[in-house]
Parts: sequence; C-alpha cells; structure tokens
Amino acid sequence: MLPYDELFGLTSSSLAFMKWLGIAWLVYIVCLSIWIILQKRAPVSTLSWIFALAFIPYGGFIIYHFFGPQKLKRQQFRRLLSKTALKEHSDFLQLRNHILATSTHPVELMQLANMIRNTTGFPLTTAKSLRLLVDGEQTFTTILEAISNATHHVHLEYYIFDPDEIGTALRNLLIAKAKEGVHVRLLVDGIGSSALKKAFFLPLIRAGAEFAFFHKPHITQLIKPLVNLRNHRKIVICDGLVGFTGGLNITDQEDERVHEYAYHDTHLELTGNAVHWLQLVFMEDWVYASKVKDIPDLAEYFPIQSSGPYPVQVIPSGPDNEWEIIHRIYLTMIQNARRRIWLTTPYFVPTEATLFALTSAALRGVDVRLLVPKISDSRLVTAAARSYFDELIRAGVKIWEYSGRMLHSKTIVVDHHYSLIGTANFDSRSFRLNFEVCVAAYGPRLAEMLSNQFDCDLLCAERVPENRPIPFPQKMFEATARLFSPLL
Repeated sequence: MLPYDELFGLTSSSLAFMKWLGIAWLVYIVCLSIWIILQKRAPVSTLSWIFALAFIPYGGFIIYHFFGPQKLKRQQFRRLLSKTALKEHSDFLQLRNHILATSTHPVELMQLANMIRNTTGFPLTTAKSLRLLVDGEQTFTTILEAISNATHHVHLEYYIFDPDEIGTALRNLLIAKAKEGVHVRLLVDGIGSSALKKAFFLPLIRAGAEFAFFHKPHITQLIKPLVNLRNHRKIVICDGLVGFTGGLNITDQEDERVHEYAYHDTHLELTGNAVHWLQLVFMEDWVYASKVKDIPDLAEYFPIQSSGPYPVQVIPSGPDNEWEIIHRIYLTMIQNARRRIWLTTPYFVPTEATLFALTSAALRGVDVRLLVPKISDSRLVTAAARSYFDELIRAGVKIWEYSGRMLHSKTIVVDHHYSLIGTANFDSRSFRLNFEVCVAAYGPRLAEMLSNQFDCDLLCAERVPENRPIPFPQKMFEATARLFSPLL
C-alpha cells in the first residue's frame, strides 16, 4: 500500500499546512459558537447562525458582529410617558368599565391590554375615529391633505422615503409648510432611505424644517454596529390631532397612479387620544436619532382631547425592548381565538411558537385563513413561506396567494373584537430586530373594516391546494430556505 502522501500526491509540508488549517478552523468554530451561545437566543436561531457561519472561516466573526441579533439601550421619555399616562387615566378607567360591561370576552381583552401596558408602558386609550386607507392613491391623498391643513407641527417617520414623484411632492409640501412657520420634522431610516441625497433634503432644511437619518451606516459603527437594527416604522402626525401608520412607505412603488403593478397595501388614519402615543413613539425616535437633548413646549404636541368611542392601543416594539412584544401579541391573540383568525402578511416566516399556535387553532376548529403574496420581492422569503404550507393545510389552515400585485398589507383579525394593523411582518426580523409600531383595536369597528378588506382581497387570490404539485428542485429550494428562517 502506498504511503498517504504518495497516494494523494501531497508533500509533508502540504500535510502540515492542512493540519494547522484544520486546527485553526476548529478553534474558529469553537470561539464563534461560544460567542453566539452566550447571546442566549432561541436554540433554533443559535444553531442556524452557527451552521451558516461555520463555513465562512473567520469571516463569520465580522458577519455576526454586524448582522447578528443585538439589543439596544437608549434613553426613553419616562417622564413624558408618565405625564401622558396620568393625563389619560380617566380615559383608561372608562374603557376598562366599558369592556367589562359590553364584551363577551372581557378577561382576555383586559389581559392583552395589560400585557401591552406592562411591556411597553403604553396603556389602553381611545380614538375618536378610525379609517382604513387602501393603496397609495387614497393613502397619499389623505396624508397630503392632513399635512396641508396642519398649523402647528408635522412629524414624519419612514423606513423608505424615495426621491421620486410622490417623494418629491411630499418634500415640496413640507417645504411650503415650514415656510409658513409650521414645525416640520422628518426622520428616515439610514438604509431604507439610502437613495436620499443631500441635494434632495437640503432645500427642506433651508426652509426651516428638521431632518435626520436613523442609524445611517458610518465608520463609527465598526465598534458598535447598528446596520441590522432598522427603523421599519411609518408614522405621520399632524398637530397632535391626526395620526397615520401602516404598511405604506413614501415611494412610487406603492402608488398605482404611477405604476400599474404598485404594491397593494393598507394604512390607518386615527384621531383622538391615541395620537398622543404615536407622538411619543416619534418623539423618542427623534431625540435618539437627531441627538437633540429635548423638544421645547412639549405640551403643545399633546393637545388635550375628549375620549373617543373606539378602544385602541399603540404598540411600539424593537431591539430596545426585551419582551418581543409584537411576537407575544400575535401569540396571545391566536391562542385566545374562538371563531376566526384572518392573517395578511407580505412576509410569512413563522417562529416555532407562532406556527404551533396557528396549527393548534385550526385543529381546535377555529377558521384560520392566511393571505400572502404569490410573487414577493424576495424569492428566498417566498420559498421559506411556502415550505410551511403543507403542514398548515394538513392542520386545517386555509391559504391564499394574492395574484397580480405585490401584497404588502400587515393585518390580523381575530373573532369580532381583536384586530391589529401596523408595520410589522410575520417574521423573526419584525419580531426581534426591527423597530416597529402597530395599533391594536378592541371592538368591531376596525375588525369589520379589515375583514371586509380581507374578503375583497380574496377575489384577487388563488387558494393553495392541499397537495401542491411541486417539482423536486423547487421542493429542495423551499426546504433549504426554511433552514434559514430564523435569519430572515
């Protein structure tokens, strides 16, 4: 038998190099694993990161440093939160008594409201009006009209703000309002709005408005990287009286007047005391991102209003909150469901807990429906989502894929008294990494509007059959994409 080195044509120096290379790789995997394990994340997520980075020698340290899960500590307006909560204490007591007297599920509703308050500090409050806005034309027209009518301040916060047709129109309106003496503040995400250049927003600043990026990539972030912690919120507040949030960004991709195949999306307009809490979300983000120490005359940004008829709760979430509150809310709502769960999301990559909750609800007889896009802007996420379809359908979940345009709505309706709309997708990134904001509504008002829109959307959707005909390459791609679900 030939010696090992002669058999493979290797010299002794080559063998020595391979030996040390193997030892170096082993040391790398051990050190990387210890680092990731000490983050104390979910076991599946931890193993996924170790598996994915083990095959990138030493480069895995850099990738995990910049893109791995992180927590963020930042100063919050505790004093302002306390004052706002005290001012609306009577609002809360009135709502609590109303829910206890009129709801068929008062205990579950109050427990959900208490969980949100205990994890965010944001209590149950009221809205004078709730209006569902569908697609870009209606949403942008309504927002521009509200800004035009503003007399004291306009606050805007967006993940994507593009310098295109709608972006330019909005910027020009903000310039006009700033010249009128209205306080204008615009906060955009540093990566989502990376197309914004100085030449675009400089005229806004010269008109007297204030502008800031949230976590814009910079050389100073090498030590404390924030590139993976994105501000996915979409907020507009006018005079502290009317507020907007939902799925739509400022981009022509969401405007059907510009593009025939613009995203199909939903947004919420609300008035009343609930706007105070959207305002607080914006204020905290603004002070953090812009580095200003305070905002003068805070009372003027929180005008006193009478209570409204619609019980709602604003829910901020992000890596600065250890409780993964949006994740918990979805789980609680699904577990409390007795009749129906109608979920719409553009990115469906469930955690083990949410997958278990959805299948359990269907198995106990709840009408569980899932609406996702047939064609997404992420082939990998679409494949990962479809990898769950067979298991969900076997449990009794009914799944539809929206055809034609990219579906971008993020809503859920549970029974006739729980509903949620906002910026969060049904995936780990929204649950754990992104800064998100949602509005939970208790009662039939928003639930009825969202369920009607769900029925409308089904007219443009195809039901996913129980036995999907899938070619083997596609089946393999879906199964592989599923392995990376905790990272998506």
